[in-house]
Amino acid sequence: MYAVVKTGGKQYRVSAGEKLKVEQIPADVGAQITLDQVLMVGEGESVKIGAPLVAGAKVTATVVSHGRHDKVKIFKMRRRKHYQKHQGHRQNYTELKIEAISA
Repeated sequence: MYAVVKTGGKQYRVSAGEKLKVEQIPADVGAQITLDQVLMVGEGESVKIGAPLVAGAKVTATVVSHGRHDKVKIFKMRRRKHYQKHQGHRQNYTELKIEAISA
């Protein structure tokens, strides 16, 4: 069984037992959270698509850890103008372990 959930402005295809890095969620490590914005639930050939959400569907997950992704380097330059700008960014994330999907 799998589901497509929306969290942090992005959509993820998840199934029970897998780990997933999403945008930072304010929850303690080890806490049980519920992702209730489920866009689609599928099992084998049967697929249930919401309009926009599947009614009564939810995904439960456990917070495994918090962290920061690798640094993304931003470099801007205009040739012959003596203009260079260096910038970096590290995005925070929350790692989740998907426990169960209920439709």
